[in-house]
Amino acid sequence: MKPIIEIIGLGGGDINQLPLGIYRKLTSEQQVCYVRTLDHPVIHALQEESVHFYSFDAIYEKHDQFEDVYHEIASTLVETAIENRSIVYAVPGHPMLAEQTVQLLIQRQDVDVEIVGGQSFLDDLFSALKIDPIEGFQFVDATSFRRHQLQYEQHLVFCQVYDAFIASEVKLTLLEDLPAEYPIYIVEAVGSEKQSITEIALVELDQQMQLSNLTSVYIPPIDKEKLNHQFHRLKEVIAALRAPGGCPWDQKQTHETLKKYLIEEAYEVIEAIDREDDEALAEELGDVLLQVMLHSQIGEEAGFFTIDDVIYSITEKMIRRHPHVFGELEVDGESDVIKNWEAIKKEEKGEQQQTLLANLTKGLPATLLAEDIQKTAAKVGFDWSEPEPIWAKIYEELEELKDAREHESFDAQEKEFGDILFAMINLGRYYKINPEIALMRTNHKFIYRFQFVERKVKESKHPWESFTLDELDQFWEEAKRLEN
Repeated sequence: MKPIIEIIGLGGGDINQLPLGIYRKLTSEQQVCYVRTLDHPVIHALQEESVHFYSFDAIYEKHDQFEDVYHEIASTLVETAIENRSIVYAVPGHPMLAEQTVQLLIQRQDVDVEIVGGQSFLDDLFSALKIDPIEGFQFVDATSFRRHQLQYEQHLVFCQVYDAFIASEVKLTLLEDLPAEYPIYIVEAVGSEKQSITEIALVELDQQMQLSNLTSVYIPPIDKEKLNHQFHRLKEVIAALRAPGGCPWDQKQTHETLKKYLIEEAYEVIEAIDREDDEALAEELGDVLLQVMLHSQIGEEAGFFTIDDVIYSITEKMIRRHPHVFGELEVDGESDVIKNWEAIKKEEKGEQQQTLLANLTKGLPATLLAEDIQKTAAKVGFDWSEPEPIWAKIYEELEELKDAREHESFDAQEKEFGDILFAMINLGRYYKINPEIALMRTNHKFIYRFQFVERKVKESKHPWESFTLDELDQFWEEAKRLEN
């Protein structure tokens, strides 16, 4: 027969709320009783009646993480139960409400756990705060939670706000989403004679002097307009734009009509990066995300896919293609990562790939497509390993263009010019220069210098036609000097 651990809930208030049967069990002379903490009004009252308890308060001082505290308490209780065959373990509130040690004991196979009873403080909490949980209610352990788990549009209560350190952790997390002056409520010893509810600003949470084992923090439901930084609000806004009564322009859009905007927004992101403008970068990335959301909303309305499918697809792909992060594969540097990525990608494609170039993205800008073509061919050795032959190819193509200009049609000249660009992109690839970014930087450089020339012409109060090319070029050279 397995040892037995009887778990008793002490309730959330004082001894007057303790059921008679539990009172008798706790005051029995034959009973050995362990408590998670002595910091509870029922324990204080029973100690005055000479009832002795063994507490685990000292364990809290040994560990930096609450999880380690709970595991040690559970292990100690099991060892003690095996030695004594039966023990009583008392916890604040109800054993099945926000008691991690109880959950750990239930998971054990070497002891039997019996839940004897106990009154939850939730009924008293709802009465004290005058809230109806059917409106939506979330109960959170302040010692163990993540920001993304919080449902701000519901009634939100943090329990186990023992001390200023925990209160500070709660405050800092909430400040990620809420203004510093947002009103919250400190609820102390609910259901007892010492019950108190104090309204404070969120920023003051960790400045309270009387935090204890009976402290809870209540966050009233938050207007969704204050949550515009959260993903679900963006989804709601995009759906409203496309819905009846929404925006006529958004309602008219299709995957095809939106293509140009996605390209434009991507280039504006690159421009913000080039300017090293973080504020603009955040805004432009938002514009790209808008395009993703619009396409997803259109897909959802047509019944083909939703934003959840988009997120699921990329999450699964990232996990699948990073076994060195999410699995047990070991890699030695970036080259191994790329090699594994390509191998996994090839395996995913199966036998669908007809040729090496079949899976290129044909809709890329020509410079990027040319670079991808060259990279793909290089994977099977169709590439120069030294730069000299590439330089020679460029000179060869230049001569061929000159010859085409004298003897060939415009179509032939265009092809030869394309050959020059293709060879130049190959040279850039050898030197790890992205052709699209390089040309974009040159475009920006030209715009800056030409605008400088414009200003000089305007300052002269003479028309453009009065300047020779050499004179304009002097302004250009001045702009170059100012750049440096």
